[in-house]
Amino acid sequence: MEQSFARVQEAAGFPAPGLSDLRIVVIDNYDSFTYNLVQYLGEISGTRVRVFRNDEVSVSGILEEDPTHVVVSPGPCTPDEAGVSVEAILALGGRAPVLGVCLGHQSIGQAYGGRVIRGAAPVHGKTSLIHHDHRTIFAGLPQPFVATRYHSLVLDRSLPPVLEVSAWTQDGVIMGVRHREFAVEGVQFHPESLLTAVGKDLLRNFLSHRGARR
Repeated sequence: MEQSFARVQEAAGFPAPGLSDLRIVVIDNYDSFTYNLVQYLGEISGTRVRVFRNDEVSVSGILEEDPTHVVVSPGPCTPDEAGVSVEAILALGGRAPVLGVCLGHQSIGQAYGGRVIRGAAPVHGKTSLIHHDHRTIFAGLPQPFVATRYHSLVLDRSLPPVLEVSAWTQDGVIMGVRHREFAVEGVQFHPESLLTAVGKDLLRNFLSHRGARR
């Protein structure tokens, strides 16, 4: 009932209850989708979202914001070219919940020792069925659900022990990873896309988590 009421409030232009004290920081990896994410995060929380370009802020600058939640955006490059993203993920793990989207997801994988590889084929603007483990950001979401993908790189399935697979496609491509101790999650798909019908629900789940650890 509370979740349904929260969705009605958002549809009417009001934020979901209990999130108005959040301090959300987005690391912008120069992607056209970044401000879709910012808009969704603002609508859900009712707060002003702070946005920093990946080459215009330092880790200390992000920490000075004392964020309650950090989102690492999509982008057109690789984690090696994503400015402060990888360094920030390592610094923020255990301090604040972190969500990485597309390039941000790959950056989480690389930050903790995973390998970013080229996928079997580029997937740009296509939808896929996403299977998941029903936990954390996926709690209460349909199984499976439809999401939009824009990427040519993926995380190799030989993940380091600190990461677990949280979502995948029918053919086994990793669509989500989760740190086993810290509140750090990545999704390869785009929750901010209009064709990802449950995108706002996933982002609300992320923002509803308080504390930097599981």
